Amino acid sequence: MHHFEVYKDKSGGFRFRFKASNGETMFSSESYSAKASALNAIKSIKERAAGAEVKDTTVETRVA
Repeated sequence: MHHFEVYKDKSGGFRFRFKASNGETMFSSESYSAKASALNAIKSIKERAAGAEVKDTTVETRVA
């Protein structure tokens, strides 16, 4: 099952990673000084991700 995993980094900050059902890390966060901030970021992702659009910045633009 996909899940968020909250952990402490080497500097004592709080981070989270999102793991796929096979255990692979799909993405991870920046470091937060407070655990509550990391948990709030997870909450925000869960509430807003379904409606997020995809912006492809790899599309080349042609100059005329």
